[in-house]
Amino acid sequence: MMIEEKKISGLNGNQLKMIAIIAMTIDHLAWVLFPGFDTRWYVLLMHIIGRLTAPVMWFFIAEGYHYTHDVKKYMMRLFLFVFISHFAYDFAFGIPMIPFTTGFINQTSVMWSLALAVVLIIIRENENISKGLKRLSVIGIGLLAFPSDWSIIAAMVPGSLLRHRGDLKKQAVDIVMWTAIYAIVYFFCLDKTYGIIQMFTFLAVPFLKMYNGQKGNWKGMKWFFYLYYPAHLLIIGILRICLHGNIALIQ
Repeated sequence: MMIEEKKISGLNGNQLKMIAIIAMTIDHLAWVLFPGFDTRWYVLLMHIIGRLTAPVMWFFIAEGYHYTHDVKKYMMRLFLFVFISHFAYDFAFGIPMIPFTTGFINQTSVMWSLALAVVLIIIRENENISKGLKRLSVIGIGLLAFPSDWSIIAAMVPGSLLRHRGDLKKQAVDIVMWTAIYAIVYFFCLDKTYGIIQMFTFLAVPFLKMYNGQKGNWKGMKWFFYLYYPAHLLIIGILRICLHGNIALIQ
């Protein structure tokens, strides 16, 4: 009886996803309301709250792969939203729709890296693929994921979380270690303050610790989670145009 009560307590999947959605919305509102690397404390706080989102996304990509009954459908669903989210993301932040016309970073949404993360997991778990090819696939996936939001990191973390599934301490190390790599690059190549802010992904760990393994009663959350991402980006893009004109919000 005590074990059953402990299992039901805590946060279910729907609740964690809603936390991620709220945090993401706050973060993106900060970009559109205060463009550029604004260092006022309340703007930084909004971006710090936004660091909750990525680890939850990484976590549920790993969970989604673990629980899916049809990997092909799972992949098709992800890549469908990769396509939709690309245009929504670029419109939201004032990035040209054609990749690489303004550079090699932040050219498309994090959905691209997350879909590639699943490809990498599939390759890793295929016993018919040699270790050499698996190592090469890590390099290849990394290069493909580099231009997206959260870059290579979002393609690598879900596989690590899946490998350490059931061991939150190791998963926490995965999140912090990979974020540190991203933060260092951000620190030296984009902005020092915002590089440090990336490290606040560790704030997601206590929420993940409260995960009780339950999906939640509302079955529609799966699609709402997918659809909300491009939908809210569309609204962010409209706000960008109304408030600032056709400017780029992030570099």
